[in-house]
Amino acid sequence: MSPRILLESRDLVKRFGGITATDHVTFSLPEGARHALIGPNGAGKTTFINLLSGVLTPTSGEIFLDGANVTHWSARKRAHAGLARTFQINQLFADLTPIETLMLTIAEREGEGASWWRPVGARTDFVDEAVALLAQLGISDIAHHRVGQLAYGKQRLLEIAVALAQKPKVLLLDEPAAGVPEHEREQILDVVAALPKEVALILIEHDMHLVFRFAKSISVLVNGGLFVEGTPEEIANDPRVRQVYLGEEDVHV
Repeated sequence: MSPRILLESRDLVKRFGGITATDHVTFSLPEGARHALIGPNGAGKTTFINLLSGVLTPTSGEIFLDGANVTHWSARKRAHAGLARTFQINQLFADLTPIETLMLTIAEREGEGASWWRPVGARTDFVDEAVALLAQLGISDIAHHRVGQLAYGKQRLLEIAVALAQKPKVLLLDEPAAGVPEHEREQILDVVAALPKEVALILIEHDMHLVFRFAKSISVLVNGGLFVEGTPEEIANDPRVRQVYLGEEDVHV
């Protein structure tokens, strides 16, 4: 029995004036996928993710989330339907603490965003869930620090925790390790690798060693179009991919 398709685009196009940033991309993501999206700078990777998540509206084509046509849904409505994402530059509130950030996210998910700040004793289930997420991401020690004072790697981990707090079916990770020191990149990768198996993941990342360690399948975008898809072995050994992107980089699969 084939796994159910959780996220799908059909003939998706996005134009900015005379520039075609997404060029008739048809793509599907099954339940439990560990999928990487790679390509040269300017290939349209983030634009494609922005279309999937509702940040941008397509020029033409359709997007489906767990069978529902969400092409014209807002980003917030898609999030409530099970699509979460992170950004290249984090979207966190610098003046909140991680525990407050997660409680706000959980309250919003449960339709109580306007009252998340009430005494925590009133919703111990929110507190317990937030504490568990911090532990899952290995950042319990900074639970009560101001986000703006945290090391960048810790902020990236918190952003993943925020995405998980939405209880997504699909999680889109846009360069989660970008700008993070080498010793913290491994921690982020370990966290991503340990995410719940039922959640389908798409990772955008330029570090090919990280990509090939994480992914079970890979799509290569070039000039806004889907250039090739395959397993890590197929992508690593495809001479066309090496010519347009990987070059002579020594990639071990």
